[in-house]
Amino acid sequence: MNLETELRAVTDSVRQQIPSEIFAMMEAATAKLAASKLNEQALKMGQTMSDFELPDATGQVVRSVDLRAKGLLLISFYRGHWCPYCNLELKALQEKLDEITSHGATLVAISPQTPDQSLTTQEKNALKFPILSDVGNQVARQFGLVFALDESLRPIYQSFGVDIEMHNGDRSFELPVPATYLVNQEGTVLEAFIDIDYRERLTPETALSWLKKAAVKH
Repeated sequence: MNLETELRAVTDSVRQQIPSEIFAMMEAATAKLAASKLNEQALKMGQTMSDFELPDATGQVVRSVDLRAKGLLLISFYRGHWCPYCNLELKALQEKLDEITSHGATLVAISPQTPDQSLTTQEKNALKFPILSDVGNQVARQFGLVFALDESLRPIYQSFGVDIEMHNGDRSFELPVPATYLVNQEGTVLEAFIDIDYRERLTPETALSWLKKAAVKH
């Protein structure tokens, strides 16, 4: 089963399991976020990424300048391990990790979760690439991806057993819009995928096509 099919299956399952009025509220919140045009403020192709330093799941600091020095940098922003769509995306990337690295690229994933929660993400999905903690969404903010979870959704998430404040270690309820970026050694954004609808994700196949395209241009 490919990623797109798996993502649709999650949405279908959620729709069947929760009351229709709750699903409608979730849809309305997504539409409200789309109307804000947040994606128009996000970092785009041709722009330069600000360098960052973030702890990985073990607390070791990872510097983007060191990652860029190795070659292409593929960055996936995700919401947290409480998000089934994020887990599917990360697992799909893991399945293609050897191919990604064979193109001379380094893959990292970034979320606002604390390092302990990032470790849970890494272990739960058996991920072999760095899972970085952007507590306070400082890096995601530099990429123009941050929004506050709509107040109507906060009790709904709590009823699902999702404690955003605990996962992120703050009370802001801020999350990044899921996004994927390909950056070259100079820090220039070569490719970008941003979708306000958190159910839509870049497929690993598209990421690999980015890498092949970058290799031809290089």
